[in-house]
This record gives sequence, C-alpha cells and structure tokens, in this order.
Amino acid sequence: MQNTNMQNSILPSVKFTIAVASGKGGVGKSTVAVNLAVALAKEGYKVGIIDADIYGPSIPTMLGAADDKPKLVKIAEKNRLLPVVKYGIKIMSIGFLVDPNEAVVWRGPMAASALKQFMSDVEWDELDFLLYDMPPGTGDIQLTLTQSIPLTGSVIVTTPQEISLIDARKGAKMFEKVNVPVLGIIENMSYYSNPDGSKEHIFGEGGGKKLSEEMGITFLGEIAINTAVRIGGDEGKPIVLGKPESTEAKQFVSIARDLAEQVKNRARTQPKLPVIEI
Repeated sequence: MQNTNMQNSILPSVKFTIAVASGKGGVGKSTVAVNLAVALAKEGYKVGIIDADIYGPSIPTMLGAADDKPKLVKIAEKNRLLPVVKYGIKIMSIGFLVDPNEAVVWRGPMAASALKQFMSDVEWDELDFLLYDMPPGTGDIQLTLTQSIPLTGSVIVTTPQEISLIDARKGAKMFEKVNVPVLGIIENMSYYSNPDGSKEHIFGEGGGKKLSEEMGITFLGEIAINTAVRIGGDEGKPIVLGKPESTEAKQFVSIARDLAEQVKNRARTQPKLPVIEI
C-alpha cells in the first residue's frame, strides 16, 4: 500500500481507495467497477467513483448520469467541484466536462493532472470507498496514474481466455512494481447459463482462478455472461440495481462484500504503509 501521508493530503476524508484495472480492454472492467460501486453502496458504505479512463470515459453513461454536470461552488474561498450523485454514489469523470463527440487527445502528464484535480479540487466529503475505473493497459499513462494517486490496493478484471490472462498477469505485475497490493482477481464473462441449467464456458474455464493461484493473489469470484448486464450498462441502471435477484447481481454483491472485508482486515493488520517505489 502507498504512503498514508499522500492520501491524507489529497483525500483526507476517504478511508479506502481501490483501482479497478485490466491489462487489456474489452473484458468488462467498467461494468465491474460500476456494479461493485453500487453493491458497496447497497451494503451501506459511502461510495465514490472516479472515471480514470480519460480517453474512453464510460462511467456517466453506465450510471445513468450522462446528462448531469458537476456544480462549481466556493468553499473556504476556493473553487470546488461537487461530484455528480447517482444511486447514492458520488461520481467524477472527464465525460462530464468535454463534448461526448470529441476525442480527448492528451499526453500522459496532462491526463494525470486532470485526475489529480478530480481528487484535490472535488468536494468528496467522507467516503468509505473511492473506486478508480482505470484505463486498460500497462503503459506510460497507467504508470503515471498509479504514481499520482493514493491507492489502498487494486483489483484486476479478466476473462477466462488465455489472451486476456496474459495481459491480466502484466497488469498485476505493474501494480506490484509500484507497491500497490493486488487485492484480488475477478473473472468476468465466466460462463453462459443454458436454459437447462448447464453452463457453457464460451471463453474457456477456470482461467482467472488458475492465474490467482499462480500469482498468489486472492480470487474474488466469477461473473456469468448475461445480456441483462450489458443492457443495464447501456441504460444506466447496473444489474445490481436493475435485477437484484439475478445470479450476476448476487455474484457482484458477494465479491463486493469479500473485497470490503479484505480491505478492512488489511487496514487492521497493516496500519503502516510503505513509500511508493518505481
């Protein structure tokens, strides 16, 4: 975990900060991030989410807040942004501030600067969990972001197929290099449930669990494929809210509970955090 002084100076009222990341795009990282946020909120936690995917912001749409805008207020003689609130979750995204039809063409340091402002210039107030929906990959922008933001830990999202596991492994190793603990691996799109109750493993079977065992990382769980998950994201009502009795919603809630307990247990047993190294 990173230096507590860094978090206390930037986000003094936030207890835990978690990056939801992936080694590659297309594995449902943002879907996992919003459903975890909603699940944690339903468990009674105060939750915020920062859309750190500067080049492809999707959180506003997935949380049904695409038409909302953060308000600018003056607090203690300083201009502050109030995050958009939806489903009890505080949200900040570059998607609120730019034309949705325009590309964000920024170099890594510019993206990192915007992200810092999402923390230092936003009135988050007290939060139990602040999630970051990270951009995919392990290049300059990811390293810049992980060195610029205070993180309690990270979660890696993958699908079972080998091509995703290769990149997920790289993503986990990137966090290890910057002293950010990988709290667990989540396997998305694990299987499809046939009408007869049997499971069809479209992208392979057991890859996420195998990777977690190989790397000595907690396997947080698997999420099945369901059209309702995609529809919930497109319509701005995550499946945890839209279909709370579905298998997938229950899987998200179970993972969120386990993640929350792991983070709190770590805080109790590891109160002193090492300084970041790179």
